[in-house]
Amino acid sequence: MEEGLRRRYLEVMGIQQWVPRTPCVEAPLAAKAVPVPRQADAPGDRVPDWETLSRQVETCTRCAELASSRTRTVFGVGDRQAPWLFIGEAPGAEEDRRGEPFVGRAGKLLDSMLAALGLARGEGVYIANILKCRPPGNRDPKPEEADACRAFLDGQVALIRPRVIVALGRIAAQNLLATDAALGALRGQPLNYQGIPVVVTYHPAYLLRKPLDKRKAWDDLCLARRLMTRAADQIGTPHRSSSP
Repeated sequence: MEEGLRRRYLEVMGIQQWVPRTPCVEAPLAAKAVPVPRQADAPGDRVPDWETLSRQVETCTRCAELASSRTRTVFGVGDRQAPWLFIGEAPGAEEDRRGEPFVGRAGKLLDSMLAALGLARGEGVYIANILKCRPPGNRDPKPEEADACRAFLDGQVALIRPRVIVALGRIAAQNLLATDAALGALRGQPLNYQGIPVVVTYHPAYLLRKPLDKRKAWDDLCLARRLMTRAADQIGTPHRSSSP
């Protein structure tokens, strides 16, 4: 990537320029041992269409505590044919109020991360969560809650058919990949979910607390973009991840 563009991307992400950086470069993508994701039963014999799946989420009462405490379900937002799928853990208070994932300060930082890739919310990008309801007090999702929501997420993945998934944070990564491995063990390598390349990085809320780790998140985004480029080259179509 041209140095001036790289610096502009890093500025958009709020990464201080005095910290040494390396540009996104094409590098060999070695095969790694990856977790084997668990498979959940889909709600029906085949994947529902978007409207049906959205209604199923909106009326879901599988988790009594979540159903009774939520204000709104948070289905997901973005391009329904997106090559990029970003997955977080669960809605927070503002997401619960508005019914949209990643709003507030963490959402603004995610938008900056997208801009660093030459992307924008809703344009070639879909954003979803492991859970579609806010856990009371913003606690971590319980395993049984993630299992109950899995068919909805799998339905979204099947409908979108993304070329790359970016898992945002430890909880999203562990639930998506059915592993208890630490975030540090999952980062920095191409993983796999149902045949789709997965890159694990930090949750934007964590990066707000630990801004120096933005440089590591940048490395993760570079890996994701290399995977996107390779996926696009393999099928011979343009990829919406190139520099503007």
